[in-house]
Amino acid sequence: MKVNKLNERLAPAWEEFICQSNNGTLFHTLKFLSYHPAGRFKEHHLVITEKNNIIALFPAVEKDRTIISHQGASYGGFVLKPGLGIQRICRMVEQVIEYFRYSGYNKITLTQTPLFYYREPNQYIDFALLKAGFQYQKREITAVIPLKHPAPLLTFKADARRSTKKAMREGVKIKISNELEKFYKILKHNLGMRHNVQPTHTFEELKRLKKLLPDKIILFAAYRNNLMLGGIVIFVANPDVILAFYISHNIKYQQYRPVNLLFHEIIKWGKLQGFKYLDLGTFTLNMEPNWGLGRFKENHNARGFLRDTYILNL
Repeated sequence: MKVNKLNERLAPAWEEFICQSNNGTLFHTLKFLSYHPAGRFKEHHLVITEKNNIIALFPAVEKDRTIISHQGASYGGFVLKPGLGIQRICRMVEQVIEYFRYSGYNKITLTQTPLFYYREPNQYIDFALLKAGFQYQKREITAVIPLKHPAPLLTFKADARRSTKKAMREGVKIKISNELEKFYKILKHNLGMRHNVQPTHTFEELKRLKKLLPDKIILFAAYRNNLMLGGIVIFVANPDVILAFYISHNIKYQQYRPVNLLFHEIIKWGKLQGFKYLDLGTFTLNMEPNWGLGRFKENHNARGFLRDTYILNL
């Protein structure tokens, strides 16, 4: 087993491995990570091989002698070949630790892909990380809707069902939209007014991502009489999971319940496209729950999965 820093020659193999892996996502691809402007991060991606065959990847950046996997994406950590057994995974983690320790780094922190993203779910990597000395830095909860019910409205709790029907009665229509700038203005105003924060991406960054990955980043927008009431930006994370990265609406039109109908129509679309889960994102921040947001997502048949961040002092 060998651990090497990614070189340009292996970039195509990296992208191909993500597609074939057990738990790779859009966020692990070099294509996604390339939207960051040059110089923002100092990359230190690793390729783990056996007999010249890739068995795992580790996307990362280095900052102040700390390895972060990955500072510029929702998920990092180990991307694994399907079928790897516990012994090989434990050995792989130990070798990556030794690689960074020998290279003079002081700390590793990583956010591992949540379990429902796995094609073949198992928790060998979690065991291996803890066995090697990693500790939980934080354990957030992300809300996930299974996309298996033929009539999603029947799975909603009463409040969400009423709100969705109200949106339908009021003539709200959902469609895939190219009006990204219009949605971004709603998003930015909403986040600034309610939470005093900015979106994760600038508009230029989001536009660049959409251009890089036109089929993987999709805006579903709610309209009434051609007026955009709100929208959800979906990231197609892998063949099983779609992620609602941005969810926002114009507060002036909240009475039309656009978000409820957006959830309903995206669930139907996702099921038709063959996805298994809709990830609505976290409702905890540094392990402090937003009870109202959690309840809102649960009302649409979401249930919680852990999104774990680990840390190891070398």
